[in-house]
Amino acid sequence: MKKITILGSTGSIGISTISIIKKHPDLFKIVALVANKNFAIMLEQCKLFSPDWVAMKNETSANILRIKLKEEKIKTQVLSGNKNISALASLEENDYVVSAIVGMAGLLPTLSAIYAGKTILLANKESLITSGCIFMNALFCSNAKIIPIDSEHNAIFQVLPERLQKNLGKFNLQEHGIKSIILTGSGGPLYHLKKEDLPFVKPEQTFAHPNWNMGKKISVDSATMMNKGFEYAEARWLFNASADEINILIHPQSIIHSMVEYIDGSVLAQISVPDMKVAISYAMSFPKRISSGSNYLDFKKLNYLNFFEPDFKQFPCLKLTIDAFSHGQSAMTVLNAANEVSVSAFLSSKIKFNKIFEINNDVLMSSSFSEPTSVLEILEIDKKARIQTEKKISSLI
Repeated sequence: MKKITILGSTGSIGISTISIIKKHPDLFKIVALVANKNFAIMLEQCKLFSPDWVAMKNETSANILRIKLKEEKIKTQVLSGNKNISALASLEENDYVVSAIVGMAGLLPTLSAIYAGKTILLANKESLITSGCIFMNALFCSNAKIIPIDSEHNAIFQVLPERLQKNLGKFNLQEHGIKSIILTGSGGPLYHLKKEDLPFVKPEQTFAHPNWNMGKKISVDSATMMNKGFEYAEARWLFNASADEINILIHPQSIIHSMVEYIDGSVLAQISVPDMKVAISYAMSFPKRISSGSNYLDFKKLNYLNFFEPDFKQFPCLKLTIDAFSHGQSAMTVLNAANEVSVSAFLSSKIKFNKIFEINNDVLMSSSFSEPTSVLEILEIDKKARIQTEKKISSLI
């Protein structure tokens, strides 16, 4: 029985992970659950699994949860704050840590799990894209392992030879017969909108993804295709890929989740219905497979599969991220920070949708930081970039 801690258990990835554990109670045991402030969902998860530990980032939510657990006579210990979250990520009894906290908040807990030598099921891409070299060096120096659960990176992982699956970030693609990695993306919920319509997009429109059920922040990132840019950066690190070895294609049906092209002309693709449980269950049971609870793909109902090159004029955030990656770690940290702040401002209706790119671009272009050599330096760059972004937003309001 694998013992699991879920970082971000009340979010969409966490809830999908919980559903798989419910389906396979003989294979998995939850040791600890971590969330931000949603004590209502956390209470229900505690009723189901009675984990040893829970940590809420928000102290008020933690206090409310303690009271409610006591009323239910559930003995789960409740902690609060970032230090305790990182502590639960590195618990000795953990086998697997699901890293599904959204945004930069996932960096320290994920690194804590790496330093403790855990197997990390990685959904939090920000922890890798903001500290790629430090992240990968920590991984190489520890006994930790990474299994990606983003659908695209998990798809690539699934069609790689097993020897490469167990050595992420270390291998040379060409030496193993791989010509390129093809990242697919749906284009998001606004793919068919004209550029002149973008200033009038409301937050609710970005939530209406045609294929995926995602959290609010990631839904906006999908609409701007910033998410695909971050996935590009993540793929560069995870698969030790050069810029020439990664291609991005718009695939509106979200059936082919990514592909690997080999030098003999073969292309191996991972194909399934758009359901995160497929990727998560594979990571949880690797190298075996278990039932995910997802629906099966009915090929008789597939009329067509389309692929298009992304239009950088329509999706400038995608090009911005690809360019930022080539400029180094500080640029990616700045861009991630600016994007988190600008997306939050859009969700609060402080700025228009098209201003997300303008703000991200302005903050990135006006920033000048040395390349970070430590996590503390990354956090300092992140902090300063957020302050700069807030000032930029205030000047527009």
